[in-house]
Amino acid sequence: MAFTLINITTRHRVFAKNRFFFSTKPYKSQILKLSFSNEKTNYRMQISLANLLQRYGIPPSQLHSFISKNQFLLNSNNLNDLDKSLSILLSFKITQKSLVSLINDCPGVLDVQFLKKWEVGVLKFGDLGLSPLVVRNFLELSRRFEIDPDGVFQTMKVLKGLGFSEGTLNRVLEEFPRVILMNEGEVCRKIEFFEGIGISGEGIERIFSFFPGVIGFDVEDRLKLLLDEFCHWGFGEDMIRKEIVREPRVLSMELGEFSRCLELLRSLKCREPIKWKIFGEGAFRAGFEVKLRVDCLCKHGLIRREAFKVLWKEPRVMTYRIEDIEKKIEFLVHRMKFNVDCLVEVPEFLGVNFDKHIVPRYNVIGYLRGKGGLGSEVGLKDLIKPSRLRFYNLYVKPYPECEKLYGRFSGGEVKSRHPVGLWKLFKPPSYPESKEDVRNMKAFMETLV
Repeated sequence: MAFTLINITTRHRVFAKNRFFFSTKPYKSQILKLSFSNEKTNYRMQISLANLLQRYGIPPSQLHSFISKNQFLLNSNNLNDLDKSLSILLSFKITQKSLVSLINDCPGVLDVQFLKKWEVGVLKFGDLGLSPLVVRNFLELSRRFEIDPDGVFQTMKVLKGLGFSEGTLNRVLEEFPRVILMNEGEVCRKIEFFEGIGISGEGIERIFSFFPGVIGFDVEDRLKLLLDEFCHWGFGEDMIRKEIVREPRVLSMELGEFSRCLELLRSLKCREPIKWKIFGEGAFRAGFEVKLRVDCLCKHGLIRREAFKVLWKEPRVMTYRIEDIEKKIEFLVHRMKFNVDCLVEVPEFLGVNFDKHIVPRYNVIGYLRGKGGLGSEVGLKDLIKPSRLRFYNLYVKPYPECEKLYGRFSGGEVKSRHPVGLWKLFKPPSYPESKEDVRNMKAFMETLV
């Protein structure tokens, strides 16, 4: 009985082994081998693709994200086609930076058949003198909206027929390439609008050249209402026309934005010399300058309400150029490690001189912080608001080595800001008297007696 049980058990083991051996399900080890093989092949493809993209100028820092977003490029059959596509794109003389942005924004342009059509179509644009950036914009729009190169060429002929010069045409197509999606009537309506307010052909071309985006604005719902707003504030047609030609970007203002800028200027409370600088070129120009500085502050992280608040608290900001304001904000954020929101509490930071006020004080505080000479942390308010003399007495005078860093009141005596009195300038010089001079004077006086 025991012997039989042993045989049955043995047969069950053999049957179990045979059943497992002839099963259609793969072994776990086989699955691991297949997955490992696929991963290895996929890894090799990624390396090959990365080398190819890097050879054509894709930065190594962007390779991982680019490949992960465009997995279709990992197809082994596409590497040769991808190489051909990249070589065709380079034949268009597109800059490396524009090429990288084009591939990141619209990977579909890497289609070989699409690029072969454009390789033939670009030859037609040779007589128009288009820049490589225009060709780059054409490729992106053509791929996104499925526009044929012949259709783009016909639109170009229409724009050329409207009287645009080669430079203006390039400028428009670089800054506002969607003009090729518009029909001739839409562009003509903008030209007729500017002619209707008395702007000459040269002025219209200047407007399109300096602010190409105006072509996309609606005449009835945008441009006419904006002109009505200008007139509402008492500006005459001649001044409006002159200012539009002088600075076409005034047309970029949203409805109501110009009114808010002028209301800010009217409510300013500052010294008269600052007001003279702000309104030196007229109220119209001053309102547009406010808009530019609000846009600059919003670009760096403030909301519009905070930006207007900063300008109202510190009107001196409007006397500085946009480049100087951006320089101060970059120094504040990247060097001083403060948040841009601090400008709402300390707007004086943007109103003081960068080289004479901000940098010397930052150097002094940085030196004392590294030396351990600060009892407590110095915030932006404590750094900017104290007067020159008070800051000197607090942080510079106790540490003589900081005088060179600060640069003010160093050397002991403070120079007077007033000129030398006239009585000192006209005082006759004194010369030493010798014995011979005394004898001559006595002899002269005796002759008189």
